[in-house]
Amino acid sequence: MRTRNILALAVSFMLAAAVLAQAPGGAAKSAKGAVLMPAADMKWTELDPKVPGVMIADLWGNHAKGAFGAMNKFPAGWSAPLHTHTRDMKLVVVSGTWIHTPEGKPEVRLGPGSYLMQSGGNYRHASACDKASECVVFIESNGAFDIKPVEAARK
Repeated sequence: MRTRNILALAVSFMLAAAVLAQAPGGAAKSAKGAVLMPAADMKWTELDPKVPGVMIADLWGNHAKGAFGAMNKFPAGWSAPLHTHTRDMKLVVVSGTWIHTPEGKPEVRLGPGSYLMQSGGNYRHASACDKASECVVFIESNGAFDIKPVEAARK
């Protein structure tokens, strides 16, 4: 029985290692070297000229073309009204307080170290950065970044 448990544990570790060695899309990662990017070397650009002050620095991929991981800066007090995204987005708050408000529900305030996964498709929510300080957020997605405003119901 003990041998079976040890064998099961070993197989579990090997399976986990094989899964973790896969890059997005299933391509194997190189086992050589490391990718290092000091904060001072990140190339910040405007996310959208129509939304001044929101900055993005792609760490891998390209947020405008496909799968990506990126650091994002939002000015203190920034907000985006009710909207959706085409793809799932995973966020980790690095600094500041991110405010996430699902449609019809109370806001949730997320401080540094907090995690949020928001489904793509029809998940309606509003986003904001608390007015006390700018927000730095890591965002990862398996497709290009987009934001689709939800039109207000006409009366």
